[in-house]
Amino acid sequence: MSDENTIFIGKKSVMSYVLACVTQFNRGNNEIVLKARGRSISRAVDVAEILRTKFITGLKIKDIKIGTEQITAAEGGTANVSAIEITLSK
Repeated sequence: MSDENTIFIGKKSVMSYVLACVTQFNRGNNEIVLKARGRSISRAVDVAEILRTKFITGLKIKDIKIGTEQITAAEGGTANVSAIEITLSK
């Protein structure tokens, strides 16, 4: 999966990410990946569900991967952060 098919979910509004996904599908991509970590996981799930139920008929959730990533904290230590990847396909 190339980076142009990947949408990283952060702190923007849910509809911003929905619009980004719709734009990717309109460009001819048949598959995109939503990636989120930590508190943004619920926002990624919201984006996937809004796309599936309201914007793109026939959209399928192809795969969901969950895991834990280690990041370096500001104090120099490491912290475990939950992560999710949701693969959507037409």
